[in-house]
Amino acid sequence: MKPAATHRANPWVLAGLSLLLLAAIAVCCLFGAVDFAWADLWRSPIFLQLRLPRVLMSALVGAVLSVCGAAYQSIFRNPLTDPYVLGVSSGASLGAAVAILLGLEAFFWGVGGFALASALATVLLIYKIASIGNRMHTTTLLLTGVCLTLLISALISFLMVLNQEKMDAIIFWTMGSFGSSSWTDVAIMAPVALVGMGIVLFYSRDLNLLLAGSEAARSMGVEVERVKRTLLLTTTLMVAFAVSSCGVIGFVGLIVPHAVRLVAGPDNRRVVPYSILCGAIFVLLSDTLARTLLRPSELPVGSLTSIVGAPLFIYLLYKNKKSF
Repeated sequence: MKPAATHRANPWVLAGLSLLLLAAIAVCCLFGAVDFAWADLWRSPIFLQLRLPRVLMSALVGAVLSVCGAAYQSIFRNPLTDPYVLGVSSGASLGAAVAILLGLEAFFWGVGGFALASALATVLLIYKIASIGNRMHTTTLLLTGVCLTLLISALISFLMVLNQEKMDAIIFWTMGSFGSSSWTDVAIMAPVALVGMGIVLFYSRDLNLLLAGSEAARSMGVEVERVKRTLLLTTTLMVAFAVSSCGVIGFVGLIVPHAVRLVAGPDNRRVVPYSILCGAIFVLLSDTLARTLLRPSELPVGSLTSIVGAPLFIYLLYKNKKSF
């Protein structure tokens, strides 16, 4: 049993990343359209009602997208799989576009509620198409997700052409932003994220076995279909809630787990917890840059994650290319 323990997450690394996340939260709370001194933080309604929930929300969403990316890449045995591959982002974008066109922005969770319902409906349709009895064929699931994503993207483009006065609002939503994050969003997202991440952590060893293939995993005692259904349902719900609350933030679920694997190795007992913390830090810092680089205006955080993340990922690939 001792050799297996060496593949688990290093508690010192976890402690270091946790401290780094807490430090990032503390520092990022100081920066934005309005800067604060430490002594003024807790007296400012801007900080308490706008800045703090935004910072917490960006950390939660970053953790969710990263851990879901790590899980999907193991379930589908495909390094190019990201959290949006099953049509969650396109489904949510369609719901958000419809809500924006109907003028529901002012209603309680109007755009987010439509986005969540549409995302879940899209994924349920994909599961229904790809399921054969009680079994889900992962290749069919991926192909169905890609096809429906393309179809829904075409529908969104059609809606924007017909309603060009709302095009900017729809595009900005699809590029991701935490500008409207509130304590209500945090209260909804936090339990979904914490429970979901706990489930993925619990199945991290099974994810290792799934990488060897379904038959090999089954021969080693994994209830393959049950594990896949549980993880796909859990991760889909997490991504749907994340996208419905802040829009589409691309590239996080693809590059963060890969970057962690390049540094820490392929064992999901390390990849999953490290991805949670690294994803939270990455999106938190990206959002802070998004709201400070061009202040008082702000950049879509989804664009910034790609601009910052892609060169970093390419550098890590270059440094580790001999290990492939």
